[in-house]
Amino acid sequence: MSDEEETASQLTDKQKIEIAKWFLLNSPAGEIQYVAKDMSSVLKNERLYRTAAAEAFPVYNKSHMICLELPDRSGEVMVTSFSEVDKDEYLDPRTAQVAIVDHVKQVCDHARPANDEELPSSYIEEYRCALDAETIKYVSEAYPKGVCSVYCVNGKHVEEPGSDFELVVVITAARLSPQNFCNGSWRSVWNLEFKDDLQLIEVRGKLQVGAHYFEEGNVQLDADHDCKDSTIFQSPDDSAVSLITIIRHHETEYLNSLQMSYSNLPDTTFKDLRRKLPVTRTLFPWHNTLQFSLTRDIQKNLGLESSSK
Repeated sequence: MSDEEETASQLTDKQKIEIAKWFLLNSPAGEIQYVAKDMSSVLKNERLYRTAAAEAFPVYNKSHMICLELPDRSGEVMVTSFSEVDKDEYLDPRTAQVAIVDHVKQVCDHARPANDEELPSSYIEEYRCALDAETIKYVSEAYPKGVCSVYCVNGKHVEEPGSDFELVVVITAARLSPQNFCNGSWRSVWNLEFKDDLQLIEVRGKLQVGAHYFEEGNVQLDADHDCKDSTIFQSPDDSAVSLITIIRHHETEYLNSLQMSYSNLPDTTFKDLRRKLPVTRTLFPWHNTLQFSLTRDIQKNLGLESSSK
């Protein structure tokens, strides 16, 4: 029995499941199915694999905000914690449908019409729709193949002005090219708190960028950024325009800062990582160390000088 097999035999089923879950949850964007296939081969136990997959896939899908096509091809549903209405059920506010999702297969099996309790009031929907329209316009310009959605997460049953409510804008874009050994994703979540008494909208954004390059190596980038802003509480259309202007500003600023940082890597970080040449500006001649007096002195002290000649 090899050392690896002996170590594996000492692990409990629970430990094996937790290890498998860790690998699944830490899969780069678009790569969890490849990792799952490897985990199944390593575990060599279908029951353990199914348990790990059943626990890890829903968490992974929601954190990466994957998009699945609705069965009738009327649109896409985003799998997020904001769209979740029940176990394996996710709301698509544009089509007013609830998609039933198979997390492990990452497909939408079927859908049903959303009921009134799952949809916002007409007053909130007016703000949500206006913001959704502006978000679609922005994403189509900024992110090729980007997907977005707007959800009401607090106060969705508010019927008229006078109460607070909260919307969330979710934007995701992925560029997956495993045949070229690289995958990347962008995720941004914007919490928008509409405060009626202050006539103010507080904005909180979380931006996440992930990239994986694995041709003859394994290089990953995981970066995130938090930001805050605010704007005045206006009509649905005016609020939407103002909020998207804020989102555009912060996302563009962050992307520019990333681009600047990584364009300077060769002259800064990479240069610091490289081994410096000696003051002679020549590499150490390991193939001919006899030219150095230190070598000769050591040989002389050890009585090896005559034997080396």
